[in-house]
This record gives sequence, structure tokens and C-alpha cells, in this order.
Amino acid sequence: MSLSPEALDTLLRHHHAFLTFLTPRVGSQEAAREVLQAAFVKGMEQGGSLREDQSAVAWFYRLLRNALVDRHRRGQREVTALESLSHEQPLSTEEASGLEATVCGCVAGLAETLKPEYAEAVRRVDLEGLSVAAYAKEAGISANNAAVRLHRARQALGRQLVELCGHCCAQGCLDCSCAPA
Repeated sequence: MSLSPEALDTLLRHHHAFLTFLTPRVGSQEAAREVLQAAFVKGMEQGGSLREDQSAVAWFYRLLRNALVDRHRRGQREVTALESLSHEQPLSTEEASGLEATVCGCVAGLAETLKPEYAEAVRRVDLEGLSVAAYAKEAGISANNAAVRLHRARQALGRQLVELCGHCCAQGCLDCSCAPA
């Protein structure tokens, strides 16, 4: 059930008052407009919950307060997720040095068994951190060719890892317990 035309007209006449209410609570007029638009949509969907003896404006302010609470909770979840993610992933290559030590020791040894151009691509880009474009320039090939070479080298390395280590490498070779032959 949707809002009655009279209730909708009343809400539209109070548009400016709603924006004035929202703006200081969300920090900007643009954000207030987004919240208001979402609340109008929700109001149109939930219009049947407006009782005949109830003021459309008071009902809509309650809807706006709920939208503000939802926005705040969503923002808090995003902040919590970002904080959690920042603790999980290294932010720079300096912080990644500890991670490199835990990666399966088989990778470096197997990389050298690849075709020489594949081994060089993996070593320079994946192990030493050179960009694909810089590697392409260094190798005297196009960036596209370098990307294809690196892709093929990684596939070949992956096949060799599975052959040597089994499927423990499917989980990323962390805490590898394989015993290379």
C-alpha cells in the first residue's frame, strides 16, 4: 500500500525542512539529499504503515531518524571492516617481508626450473617487485608481451607446485609442510 496523494503532497511541501533537519546530522547537503531520497523511496514503499490519525510529517521524521541510525550503523561497519583489513594486509613492501618468509620455499627453487625467460619474469616481477611495464622495458619486449609471458610463467609454476607439493599450495602455501624431493 502506498502513500495517499494528500500525505505525499504534505511531505513534498516539507522537503526543505527535512533537508534542514538532516544536513547537520550527516555533514553535508549532498549526503542529506541522498538520505532524504532514500527515505522518500522507503516512505513510498511503507506508506501503508501511516495511520489515518497520524501526522504524515511526524511519521516521516521517524522514518528519517531510522534512516540516520541505519546510515550510522553502516558507516561503523565500514570503519570496522577497514580497520580489520588494515591489520590483515601489509600496507607496503617493507611490511611484506615477514610474509615472504612464510611462503612455501618451493616457489623460489621451482621458479629456476622454468624456461629462462619465464624464470626471469617471475623473479623480477613477483619476487623482486618490479612492475610489468618496467620488466617489459628491461627485457626489450612490449608490455602486453611481458604480461602474457608472466601469465604463462605463473601457470607453469603453478603446475609444478601442484606436482611437487600436492594440493597444499591451493591454500597459498602458507605453513607449507611438503618435503621437496
